Amino acid sequence: MSPVDVRRAGTRPHTNMGWLDSWHSFSFGRHYDPANTHHGLLLVNNDDRVAPASGFPTHFHRDMEIVTWVLSGRLEHRDSEGNHGELYPGLAQRMSAGTGIEHSEMNPSPTDEVHFVQMWVPPDTDGIPPSYEQRDINDKLDKGGLRAIASGQEHDGAIAIQQHDAVLWGARLRPDEATSVPDGAHVHVFVAAGDVDLRNAGVLGAGDAVRLSNAGDLALTAGSTGAEILVWVTA
Repeated sequence: MSPVDVRRAGTRPHTNMGWLDSWHSFSFGRHYDPANTHHGLLLVNNDDRVAPASGFPTHFHRDMEIVTWVLSGRLEHRDSEGNHGELYPGLAQRMSAGTGIEHSEMNPSPTDEVHFVQMWVPPDTDGIPPSYEQRDINDKLDKGGLRAIASGQEHDGAIAIQQHDAVLWGARLRPDEATSVPDGAHVHVFVAAGDVDLRNAGVLGAGDAVRLSNAGDLALTAGSTGAEILVWVTA
C-alpha cells in the first residue's frame, strides 16, 4: 500500500434517491467493493445532502460509534433513548449505538438542504449502553489550525468516543492558512469544502480525500478561498 493514496471526489460510490444525494468514501449499502471497506478503523465517511423537509426515518444501529458533522443547514436528531437535538455547523455530535438504538435524522427546513458528513468507527467494546453527546466547538475552530472534534483519548473540548485508538481532527482554514497533518498508522484527510495543497499529494478540492499510512507529518495549506477539512487518525 502506498503511504499516500489520493482518492478523487468523482471516483466515490454515489447514491442519489432524489431527497438524498450521498457520496461514499468506502463501501456502503449496495455499493460493495472488498478492496474498499475501511482505512484503519474508519469504516464510513458519507458526504450527504438531504433535501428540505426530508431525511432518514427511524432506523436501527448497534455497536458503532457514529459522528455527525454538519457543513451547512440544520439536521434534527431524535432517538429511542429520548435524546433530541438540532445540529448546525460547528456542533459536533456523537451517538454510541451500543446494545442497540433507533434514531431518525431529518432536515427540519422547508426551504434549505442540509449538507453533512457522517463517519463511523467501531467501539473498543461491544455491548455498551447506548449514549449520546453533542458539543459546540465553534470557538475552538475560530482559533485556527487543527482542533480535536471527537476523541477516544480525552482531548480537551472534544466529544468522547468509545474507541481509544481514534481521533477526529477538524479545521476551518482561512485563505492561505497553513497547518500540519499529523502522522499515524492510518490517517484519512477529507476536504469538506474549499481546496488545499497537501505535501506529497498535491492540490485537493472539495470531496477529495487522501489515505495516509505512516506518511509522517505533512504540511497542508489552504487555497485562496480557505477550506474545511476533517482528519481521522486511527490504529
